[in-house]
Amino acid sequence: MRSAEVRRVALRAASVGAAASLALTLDNARRIRRPDPTAIANPEPLNVLLPVRDEMDEITGCLTALRAAADRWPGRIRLLVLDDESTDGTGRLLDELARTDERIEVLHGTPTPSGWLGKSWACEQLSRNADHDGVLVFVDADVRLAPDALVASVALLRTSGLDLISPYPRQHATGPAERLVQPLVQWSWMSTLPLGLAERSARPSMSAANGQLLVVDAAAYHRAGGHAAVRADVLEDIALLRAVKRSGGRGVAADGSAVADCHMYHGWREVRAGYRKSLWSAFGSLPGTVAVVALLNLLYVVPPLAALRGSRAGVLGYLLGVTSRAVSARSTGGRVWPDALVHPMSILAFTALTVDSVLARRTGRLSWKGRAISETTR
Repeated sequence: MRSAEVRRVALRAASVGAAASLALTLDNARRIRRPDPTAIANPEPLNVLLPVRDEMDEITGCLTALRAAADRWPGRIRLLVLDDESTDGTGRLLDELARTDERIEVLHGTPTPSGWLGKSWACEQLSRNADHDGVLVFVDADVRLAPDALVASVALLRTSGLDLISPYPRQHATGPAERLVQPLVQWSWMSTLPLGLAERSARPSMSAANGQLLVVDAAAYHRAGGHAAVRADVLEDIALLRAVKRSGGRGVAADGSAVADCHMYHGWREVRAGYRKSLWSAFGSLPGTVAVVALLNLLYVVPPLAALRGSRAGVLGYLLGVTSRAVSARSTGGRVWPDALVHPMSILAFTALTVDSVLARRTGRLSWKGRAISETTR
């Protein structure tokens, strides 16, 4: 087959794939679950679990928002915060904050055991001190909850009949690196995972979750083995939902942009460090990673390159990708324009970050918050 024919076949395949992905994005935008800020929750026990490590700049804002949300909870509520061996004075600040609100219970974490990753061990310690009934809500320190976030999220968990929901916070992205990469977090599952099927399916592979905000039935969490079941998983949030599914439960990602905000990374250095620790494991294996990255580049980078050479099929493929990105952003509280127009650049940035993560893994240079990520992690 001549090279010109190969290019035409590749462009047609890319257009078909991008069109299918856009169709799925549109369907997900129609059916995605959202916490209702006007909902009413039953007054069951609620434990909010917050693991923190070196979060002096975040913890006051996070707890201020948490306390406002806790004020609206109709039943018993506990705010459990674990200082995970911070070195910047976070522990002392937490003790001061706890003296202002009896609902705040500060735990001081113990060293991470062999075979565990730090965040999973912190969450495990929190869960051991939490009530074993009602609902557990895991929150990260860089998340800011709206006053009605807890009531709305727990009400969604109960009315949906699910065991775990993950309301994705609205992702703040300011600098160029953040605006290129962060919107791909929601777009990745909005464009590839059929949410209606995923929440009914027992297949662990059909899972998407975000540890920034996880709402889980306490009984289902313990039945799944809790964070002990995902102790060595870098992407412990997705792994926890898979564990819940394996134990007979159900769960799904939701749009939490109306009830929570998060500014995850600030600038290229933090973006690179954050994705370096995890992207190597995102697709299960090195061959899987290569296949996914190659497919993304075929669908969303090849068409605009062809468009620059005058290809109408390339223009169509480019517009399909941009539209998918725009629909995802509009559905999850993200910035739509002009960011969606540079979707091919986002895919190239993601490719570079994935390569960096794989190389760091293979050379033993993975770390996060001052801790090495060992070769035993998954």
